[in-house]
Amino acid sequence: MKPTYYFPLLAALFIFVGCSQSENYDILIKNGQIVDGSGTLSYIGDVGINADTIAAVGDLGDATGTQEIDATGLAVAPGFINMLSWATESLIEDGRSMADIKQGVTLEVFGEGWSMGPLNESMKKQEQESQGDIQYDIEWNSLNEYLEYLTTKGVSPNVASFVGATTLRINMVGYEDRAPTPQEMDSMKLMVKQAMEEGALGVGSSLIYAPAFYSSTDELIELCKVAAEYDGMYISHMRSEGSRLLESLDELIWIADEAGIRAEIYHLKQSGKENWDKFDDVVAKVDSANAAGLHITADMYNYVAGATGLDASMPPWVQEGGYDKWAERLQDPKIRKRVKEEMTTPTDEWESLMQAAGDPSKILLVGFKNDTLKHYTGKTLKEVTEIRGTSPEETAMDLVVQDGSRVGTIYFLMSEENVKKQIALPWMSFGSDAGSPATEGVFLKSSTHPRTYGNFARLLGKYVRDEKVISLEEAVHKLSQLPATNLKIQKRGSLTEGNYADVVLFDPETINDKASFEDPHQYSEGMQHVFVNGTQVLKDGEHTGKTPGQVVHGPGYKKN
Repeated sequence: MKPTYYFPLLAALFIFVGCSQSENYDILIKNGQIVDGSGTLSYIGDVGINADTIAAVGDLGDATGTQEIDATGLAVAPGFINMLSWATESLIEDGRSMADIKQGVTLEVFGEGWSMGPLNESMKKQEQESQGDIQYDIEWNSLNEYLEYLTTKGVSPNVASFVGATTLRINMVGYEDRAPTPQEMDSMKLMVKQAMEEGALGVGSSLIYAPAFYSSTDELIELCKVAAEYDGMYISHMRSEGSRLLESLDELIWIADEAGIRAEIYHLKQSGKENWDKFDDVVAKVDSANAAGLHITADMYNYVAGATGLDASMPPWVQEGGYDKWAERLQDPKIRKRVKEEMTTPTDEWESLMQAAGDPSKILLVGFKNDTLKHYTGKTLKEVTEIRGTSPEETAMDLVVQDGSRVGTIYFLMSEENVKKQIALPWMSFGSDAGSPATEGVFLKSSTHPRTYGNFARLLGKYVRDEKVISLEEAVHKLSQLPATNLKIQKRGSLTEGNYADVVLFDPETINDKASFEDPHQYSEGMQHVFVNGTQVLKDGEHTGKTPGQVVHGPGYKKN
């Protein structure tokens, strides 16, 4: 009779299984509230990270990690996308991106009309001369070269950009109020082609400012047709956010339709009390366009005040030719008289934020280039007017001339009720429309809008937790997967196996913005840990000094 070996085999199998190793990850985040970016209900679970990639999400059982984080009581979410970032210069000065990293922003998206390339030698000279508190050498020409310059230098967040329609126009037409010649138009389209193949997200415009104001709808359509060939997006600060808001929205939708391109509205708002009731009409137009097969979205910041410059209070014609010509004209008594009249006369011909604000007490001066004028920082235009004994219009003109800049300005324009209604729109994402400074050094030479330090934390604290305008899951979706999908960005925007490990951990009960209009240089609270491409840049609320940010390319990118 042959011997049987069942028991020895079973014993060996038992020993093998009992001694097998549980899964080990480079980083294991345990017991967190997983808010994965999809908008679906959150749950308690784990996230495993290997190198720069999310390796697993869910109940990972007895898995271990070389580094382990107990996320009990914390929300675990994909990194946030800042759809409108002006950290183009602040990241050159300080690559840590303190203001935004402390809110969980892992991708900064640039390009509101102006982009940091393509630049010709004349533009580089002008930019060098116009620099304010932050000084730097311009060591690049193309947009992609700028982005690579940032990541080579070292930045904590990822970076991406639209190519600016304003930048293209200055390249070929300068600051003149005229249409481009056919040859100039061909050159601008070629620049779009190059930018798209190098990874630009699409074309961005900012149409209330000179010289972008001079661009025709047809010019923008032609540029967008090129971007559409690469599945890019058109994104726009529209010609009007006030008296001609609806007409400007019609133009954006028309451009999207004619060019066959997705389109987004930069910082959607209804500026000026007389325009607050246009909210429903705006939503109806966007919803109708989407129902007809277009893809129209928007972004916003969560405040009732916007920030730009005193140029937004003056007619575009006086700014033709660039700053030097503008300042020269403002010193001519006849021209000053005409400008003053137009600054105080309601019109549909151009967007006046001074008129939209309604009163100089609702215009706050926050950014001066000239050290002799910095003592006005934080004062309203009304206060400076009273100090100087001149009219608000004359004061504004004088400050532009004396400062050598457009003067950074905050305008109180919007309704809190509309801010809340916008947050709840299904096609709304978020952008700070600001840099990402630190509460130290050169950044303290000027004031800023509180959105610089608080836009994303304010959404999660004030509008999600405290006022329950939307759920936590909806908010995270609008901060991550929604913008990533709109931009056609690959492998980012959700806690999904195989995606890049841009991951944030925050306390939903304590996350809060602290920055105010009176004291804006204050970090938000509640963000505990931030990972960018699998590298921890924020640990227990403190920056680690790591700079793993990479260039994020658009859908048309062609790797050399």
